[in-house]
Amino acid sequence: MKKIELLKNKYFLIENYKEGFIQKNVEDLITDYFADYDYILGDWAYNKLRLKGFCDKENPLFNKHNDYSKIHDYIKNNCAFECKYFILKKEKTND
Repeated sequence: MKKIELLKNKYFLIENYKEGFIQKNVEDLITDYFADYDYILGDWAYNKLRLKGFCDKENPLFNKHNDYSKIHDYIKNNCAFECKYFILKKEKTND
């Protein structure tokens, strides 16, 4: 599993469908908005990268729209058919 640092947070690349992860593109797009999410989904449509945050149930931001257990349903229903995508999992810290 590849480890990546983005905005001082560490992530594991847990899925990289069709080689969708391109670090430079993610670095250009990611903001502090994503810092509190447990997972980041990146999907490609029409040569543009979109990012969306997802959470585990224990996260205070958790709701039905960002439930990580439904991420593959989100990909199936809201992303371009057979698009390139990736999932980053935030490394848990002890603080």
